[in-house]
Amino acid sequence: MNRPYNFSAGPAAIPVEVLQQAAAEMLDWQGSGMSVMEMSHRGKEFISIYEQAEADLRELLAVPPEFKILFMQGGGLAENAIVPLNLSRAATVDMVVTGSWSQKSQKEARKYAAEVRVAASGEASGFTTIPDPASWQLSRGASYLHLCSNETIHGVEFQELPDLKALGSDAPLVIDFSSHVASRPVDWSRVGLAFGGAQKNLGPAGLTLVIVREDLMGHALPACPSAFDYKTVADNQSMFNTPPTWGIYIAGLTFQWLKRQQEGDATGVAALERRNIAKADRLYGYIDQSQLYLNKVAVTARSRMNIPFFLRDESRNDAFLAGAKQRGLLQLKGHKSVGGMRASLYNAMPMEGVEALIAYMQEFERQHA
Repeated sequence: MNRPYNFSAGPAAIPVEVLQQAAAEMLDWQGSGMSVMEMSHRGKEFISIYEQAEADLRELLAVPPEFKILFMQGGGLAENAIVPLNLSRAATVDMVVTGSWSQKSQKEARKYAAEVRVAASGEASGFTTIPDPASWQLSRGASYLHLCSNETIHGVEFQELPDLKALGSDAPLVIDFSSHVASRPVDWSRVGLAFGGAQKNLGPAGLTLVIVREDLMGHALPACPSAFDYKTVADNQSMFNTPPTWGIYIAGLTFQWLKRQQEGDATGVAALERRNIAKADRLYGYIDQSQLYLNKVAVTARSRMNIPFFLRDESRNDAFLAGAKQRGLLQLKGHKSVGGMRASLYNAMPMEGVEALIAYMQEFERQHA
């Protein structure tokens, strides 16, 4: 099947095999006589889908047994409120601000925590760098430290999660990994809670993943709604309220697709990481030698998933986007807050899509150099 290449930052491309299986099962899931969208979330059919999805995700991300996997709703934006409602204990929260999403997290947390302190910020660089963890100003006794491990808009990614204990802090680390979950391994020894919307690497909008260490649950503020209390959600196997059943189903198919991926002797997430490194290196390599295009992010902080780039002559932006669309290269316009272009190279984007984009960029450069 020849489809356009979708570079959207989210909702984003879903593997064709997953879409084809969902289409084949749309009217009748495995002889049940029902679409997944029609099933009771408490029926044996959907329970089997849920249990398989949870098991596959735990295997893919190597989630330790002391962590609970929750399937929730509201996306990363809702988690910006739900996390402090559960973890702040109405005390001090530290934030590392590296772009638009962690800015939003900081603003939302101020509604629930007694104090929110910015331990470090990349704003002075225009959010093109990540402050060295050795320079972070950490609070004594902070309830947790929050960071966005991949900033979708500014294209900044932590290549390694900080070791807070080595920095002299006992605070659990909370990461928003919405836009690079399952693109690389997670060092769970350094993480207390990870959350992310599924609509970038794992499925459709509407499903939110929360992976939380058990000892961090059970401390929700009295004002926390029951449906957002992690312990309540965990105690009810994500079924306290009706979960996003279709989103869980599609994510489950995506987990199975991820498990089937192979790159050399690597499988699953390890295989995808190799592929993602190759895709990002190829596109950054072309941009860096180009006379027309520019990426502003420090090499050590560049995202593998979201690659913003700019035309040195921005009067040609509209022409670039129109030509890209004609060639089946979709949704390359940068976020309105930063402008320019952005190519999101999530797991479902094949190297062929990256090569097609580079071929067009070369053609456009020859015409407009």
